[in-house]
Amino acid sequence: MENIEVYISYTAKFIEVAGVLTIVLGTVLVLARYLLSKQKSEGRSYKLLRQELGKAILLGLEILVAGDIIATVVTEPTMDKVLTLGVIVLIRTFLSISIEMEIEGRFPWQRNPEENRLDHKS
Repeated sequence: MENIEVYISYTAKFIEVAGVLTIVLGTVLVLARYLLSKQKSEGRSYKLLRQELGKAILLGLEILVAGDIIATVVTEPTMDKVLTLGVIVLIRTFLSISIEMEIEGRFPWQRNPEENRLDHKS
C-alpha cells in the first residue's frame, strides 16, 4: 500500500509540473508567434494575443487542479488539508472562469449567440 501512495504522489507531482510547463511554454509560444507576426506585414492584434495567452493559462490551471486533487488522495484527510484543497480549487476555478470570460466574452455556462440562432432554424 505504501508503494501505491508513493506512485500516486509522484504522479501528482508530475501533473503539477506539467501544469506549470503548460503555462510557461504556452506563454513563450504565444509571445513568440505574436512578435514574429509583428515583423510580417499583416500583424496581429493585442486582443488575439490576450486570448491565446488566456487559453494557455486556463489549460495550465486545469492541469494544476487535477494535480492537487490527485495529491490529496495520498495524504491523510485532515480538515486542514481538505480546507486547503477547497480554497486552492476555489481560487483556481475563479481564475479559470475569469480568464474564460475574458477570452469568450461570456460566462462558460452561457451559450454562444450563434448556437441559439442555429437552434431556432431547425
